[in-house]
Amino acid sequence: MIRYPEPLKIGQTIGVTATSSGVESELHHLLRKAAHQFEKRGFSVLLGETVWTNEKLTSTPKEMRLAEFKEMMEDDDVYAVIPPWGGHFLSEILPLLNFGEMKPKWIVGYSDTSTLLLPITLLTGIATVHGTNFVDLRSDAWDPVTSKFIEVLTASRGEMIVQPSSEKHQSEWQHFAPSDPYVFKLDTETEWKTIGNKPVRFEGRLLAGCIDTIRHLVGTPFGDVKRFQEEFIAGEKIVWALENSDMDAPDFYRSILQLHNAGWFDNAAGIVFGRTAAGIAKGGFSDVDALERLGELTGLPIAYDADIGHVPPQMTFVNGAYAEIEVVEGKAIMKTKLI
Repeated sequence: MIRYPEPLKIGQTIGVTATSSGVESELHHLLRKAAHQFEKRGFSVLLGETVWTNEKLTSTPKEMRLAEFKEMMEDDDVYAVIPPWGGHFLSEILPLLNFGEMKPKWIVGYSDTSTLLLPITLLTGIATVHGTNFVDLRSDAWDPVTSKFIEVLTASRGEMIVQPSSEKHQSEWQHFAPSDPYVFKLDTETEWKTIGNKPVRFEGRLLAGCIDTIRHLVGTPFGDVKRFQEEFIAGEKIVWALENSDMDAPDFYRSILQLHNAGWFDNAAGIVFGRTAAGIAKGGFSDVDALERLGELTGLPIAYDADIGHVPPQMTFVNGAYAEIEVVEGKAIMKTKLI
């Protein structure tokens, strides 16, 4: 059975800790602006010490990142944890965590943060949230897709959250551009696609992550998908939501092939792949070629150019929750049930 954290309420505190990369001094204003937006909406924000520094791709040494994360997870006055953003080396702290002592508390993020979220759900059955980063919530208005994260965090067990796909997405990052009205510059029409160019519908238990980092969980104690299926979801099918941050098309294919060979897609219902600015073709081999080959290998329905990952906005995918996803004529709808 999946365990869900208590719903977040107005007046409660959100902790911000850099479990992977911290924020350089020239971007500290992003942290302050995001904290201000939560405070305007009635929440308190606790900005940890780790968020203010970044050296050699990590906020602080792994022992300090671990200590601050544990402190926020064990603090009864902190009701949700949202890292500022991802990074590269979160996996350093995984062997140091005592997963068995974890209590349900909402943790939100993507990119390298998914290297933490996925193992927590796999090893404990606690739901986690693959969604927005803290610094991307710094505008007066939150766009309709991104803002669904707060609907998830404030929902109770048994509730359903309905998320339609975006109308438009962002073509490039502009960290210093003013919000108008959103942080993301939604300038490009969104079109979800499917392998085979036909409507698809599938349902099952969600698992999400950034392939660049979660592929390294294969073969470790932190990536035991089969055990999760047997222990926590009674053999129910899985719906995967995955994204490629930096890999070219051949590396992307090798990575999803590794996940397939490791059995991650066994007993799956379907796979959603996010939009990417990566996936560069080589020798005529594209990322769509990779997805077509995966479709042939697995026989699973596959959707791509979806609202997940480093080309925002992105939907909020609740690891462990039950979801129904339907894609028809370039549009998608996801119904997530906290059951």
